[in-house]
Amino acid sequence: MADPVASFLDELAIQRRASLHTIDAYRRDLERLRGLAGEADITGLNPVALRRGLMQLHAQDLSPRSIARVLSAWRSFYAWLARRGAIAQNPAEGLKAPKRPRTLPKALGLEQTMALLDAPAEGPLELRDAAMFELFYSSGLRLSELVSLDWPGGLDLQQGEVTVTGKRQKTRVVPVGEKAREAMVAWLAVRDNLARGNTALFVGRSGTRLTPRAVELRLAQWAQRQGLGVHVHPHMLRHSFASHVLQSSGDLRAVQEMLGHASIAATQIYTHLDFQHLAKIYDSAHPRAKKA
Repeated sequence: MADPVASFLDELAIQRRASLHTIDAYRRDLERLRGLAGEADITGLNPVALRRGLMQLHAQDLSPRSIARVLSAWRSFYAWLARRGAIAQNPAEGLKAPKRPRTLPKALGLEQTMALLDAPAEGPLELRDAAMFELFYSSGLRLSELVSLDWPGGLDLQQGEVTVTGKRQKTRVVPVGEKAREAMVAWLAVRDNLARGNTALFVGRSGTRLTPRAVELRLAQWAQRQGLGVHVHPHMLRHSFASHVLQSSGDLRAVQEMLGHASIAATQIYTHLDFQHLAKIYDSAHPRAKKA
């Protein structure tokens, strides 16, 4: 094939319906592979060359998480070539990325969350922001899921639920709480004045669908205005949702279902957040926990 990388990316986009963000990430990682090959054909690289490339990335202070992502892209690309008979075997199959430290997702405390969401909203844009942030926290949505919502679409205020399509095109139905429903009603009362026929649930001043970056900026500004003292990003509201529901219910399977995690292992990390919460209570309340 003339350009195996281009063909691989085309298949990701057309047959696998990968997002633009995913395709761009693969393209960047495979460009690193081209750089490693130089003038040589990337289909001829062997495990030794690929291992040398990973070592170079490590020497450039690329994080273990980023190196693991690069290796995953290389492995997928070579597996694709092998399935088409372009190479005899996958040279990246036996390679391992450096171990990465397990970091806990950052979540807001309950008081911080209430301070963020109880702030008064004035005007159409703030009503929209309040509705977005309430829906984030109420239903534990991903940023991509929120900005892709349409109206009328997956949001059912009467039933108190929202239907979203997440990773791997998997659809799930998540409850929408009373506060989020109230905020959505307030936003929908003024939405048409901005939307001008656009089907997006959340639109900007120009009437077009909000971008993920626009939501990130609005949330950061909103949190700063409330004096939270921390940088708040959309995924932090998803983490807060998971942590707070788990603290209250202890039902890991239910949290997994609402988050749309394919594996319970991805959800179990929130049990560590829950333990941190319990540890703080212990340290502050137990008579033998404090230093004399």
